[in-house]
Amino acid sequence: MSSSSLLLIENPKYSWLKDLGLQSENPGVFHGKWTGNGKVVTSECPANNQPIARVTEGNIEDYDNCITAAQKAWADWADVPAPQRGEIVRQLGNALRDKKELLGKLVSLEMGKILSEGAGEIQEYIDICDYAVGLSRMFSGKIIPSERPKHILLENWNPLGVVGVITAFNFPAAVFGWNNAIALVCGNTTLWKGAPTTPLTSIAVTKVVQEVLEKNNMPPSICSMICGGADVGQAMAKDPRIPLVSFTGSCSIGQKVAVEVTRRFGRRLLELGGNNAIIVNEDADLDMVVRAALFACMGTAGQRCTTTRRLILHEKIHDAVVERLKKSYEQVVLRTGDPLEGNTLYGPMHSKQGVQQFQSAIQTAISLGGKIEFGGKVMDRPGNYVEPTIVTNLSHDSPIVHQETFAPIVYVLKVKSLDEAIRWNNEVEQGLSSSLFTKDVGAIYNWLGPKGSDCGIVNVNIPTNGAEIGGAFGGEKHTGGGRESGSDSWKQYMRRSTCTINYGRELPLAQGIKFE
Repeated sequence: MSSSSLLLIENPKYSWLKDLGLQSENPGVFHGKWTGNGKVVTSECPANNQPIARVTEGNIEDYDNCITAAQKAWADWADVPAPQRGEIVRQLGNALRDKKELLGKLVSLEMGKILSEGAGEIQEYIDICDYAVGLSRMFSGKIIPSERPKHILLENWNPLGVVGVITAFNFPAAVFGWNNAIALVCGNTTLWKGAPTTPLTSIAVTKVVQEVLEKNNMPPSICSMICGGADVGQAMAKDPRIPLVSFTGSCSIGQKVAVEVTRRFGRRLLELGGNNAIIVNEDADLDMVVRAALFACMGTAGQRCTTTRRLILHEKIHDAVVERLKKSYEQVVLRTGDPLEGNTLYGPMHSKQGVQQFQSAIQTAISLGGKIEFGGKVMDRPGNYVEPTIVTNLSHDSPIVHQETFAPIVYVLKVKSLDEAIRWNNEVEQGLSSSLFTKDVGAIYNWLGPKGSDCGIVNVNIPTNGAEIGGAFGGEKHTGGGRESGSDSWKQYMRRSTCTINYGRELPLAQGIKFE
């Protein structure tokens, strides 16, 4: 095998990968051309732990080439009028539509989420492209009244330059899409480092972007990409040539990224962990609660940052919800299987490391007095399959309850009142997503108010996951404080200038100051 190549494992089941342009001449680095001089890694299928392909990652020299190419491309891209940039992003959305099913299938194969979720992830990228197209004709500054005669104050927004995007394994395409589409219409170029365990998705998505840029006679290095490990991530965090680093991952690594970026006075957009809770008030519609909690707790095998980790139930309905949820878990577990099979509802965890974290958390919960109501074991089958697990009988402030375990484990807590439930919701370090199920209008407004949820995402009668792209996505506290996707999140990808224009012949000073 060449030192700079991608090698698909000889398996007839994977022949469709070639329809995504995954060929032996495409290694894991793209900066206008495909290269790669780092170590060789193997992409494995979580459903059976069998190899899919071997990929040559990039090293620091490759990284430097990516940055240089992205900077050079920015000089051209920044001069393109924003609506024209939007037109190219519109074409990107259509190109993704054409390959939505194939790309979604690749996400399922390499990450492990079921087919509908894999396709849904590509749909998120498509949706944010559509959103960005409209945004390209809408983002604007302000005209502000001046206190001085014949003066005008303006707000002007300009691109930053190269935006670095570091994404996690659980959303190997969509999170890049959130950043990429918005960054592009704002006039930035991007350098993407995907998760080391999902290199094929990074390569396939980049090839789609490459084709669109080349079709429009634009430098394809506008969207550069490098498959690499921690050394590349550290280089991005420290590099002053990247004015904004968008990082999605754990709180512990995100904190290190934040320190390095801040040390050089750069900007950082952090989307980190979440210890998300669903609160169920005594008047809630329990049918809705059980349906919502089912996907929120065990969807994607518990590997969403918005997965429900805590289920806070009013004491009057606690037992009823637990029993109904257990029955629903039983039904879903019957449809455990290969995520590429259309009938599968519950697939594997992404990695063996995730399975180990699951086992460790279960052991800790039991040692602290937790009762396993459902699940708690590793499944006896090939791949990284664990039983979705419901744990009761733990205190709301138990250390394991306050720990985010990226696995399908939910801790069920019994509460006496809504006020107490809100306090429990807010007492954890993270502040990503939260939900309240109730029919009480007063309770809803308390939940949304200043003494309600302290999370960035605050829901009523829907689960903690499933955010739409139109609203800003992100959280508070240890979740990082960043916002991606909709609303005014675009402002993070631009620099603001306050401009004063004097169109008269006098020079009055502000605040009435005289210096004559």
